[in-house]
Amino acid sequence: MMINVTKLFDLKGKTALVTDGDKGIGYCIALGLAEAGADIMVVSASVEPLGGQIGQAVQALGRNFKAHQVDLHDRNKLYRFIMDLTVRKKCRIDILINHSGMINKKPLARHPDEYWDRVMKFNLDTPFILARELGKRMAEHGSGKIIFTSPSAGFRGNLNGPGQAASRGALVNMIRDLAHEWSGQGINVNGIFPGYILGDRTKASLNEAEKNNSLLELIPAGRWGDPDDFKGPAVFLSSAAADYVNGTILAVDGGWLGR
Repeated sequence: MMINVTKLFDLKGKTALVTDGDKGIGYCIALGLAEAGADIMVVSASVEPLGGQIGQAVQALGRNFKAHQVDLHDRNKLYRFIMDLTVRKKCRIDILINHSGMINKKPLARHPDEYWDRVMKFNLDTPFILARELGKRMAEHGSGKIIFTSPSAGFRGNLNGPGQAASRGALVNMIRDLAHEWSGQGINVNGIFPGYILGDRTKASLNEAEKNNSLLELIPAGRWGDPDDFKGPAVFLSSAAADYVNGTILAVDGGWLGR
């Protein structure tokens, strides 16, 4: 059956849950999904009760919006949120964007267990629990999209950040494993891996001319990425256009990984 390509990207009637969707890349992903027709839930420790700027932007498009302030570092609070959402409120989530993540940096010889444990727990345990708990409910309906975002440190390491490199590298195989198990149940599991992107964490490098120039030399596209660059990839992987895409890691990095 032939399908009009414009309908493939239509997300009307879908609900997307985006962790850390109130700022940076997560904000643009949430907004992009809303622009494609999806209703949006944003979950983070920092989101305002009514959603703040992202809430206003989504509702201005005529989409439904909910903000959930949850400390994703706390496993008990995470489970309570999931149970409240899925059991008590019986919300159906069609798209899960696992965007939350963190890094603690310190030279390897002085890198404490606390840094390692906290980063590994947040970067691996939290997205796994969300994917498992929401994914099994997607399986009951025979469809769903799960997308993990993660810096490309998972492919090349990260100076002074061994926990991030290890957790992001593990995330690559988690994506493939979940895709392997759930593809036959109508669930597509994929990843988006950002390169050097404009944002709060990169302002210092951007403002140092020498460092900025050295980083630009590593990016074949010749520019830093913008959070808006993630709208298209996120909509694609969340839509029917990606129904036969499983276990893929889509690098949005201006060619950096391909060097």
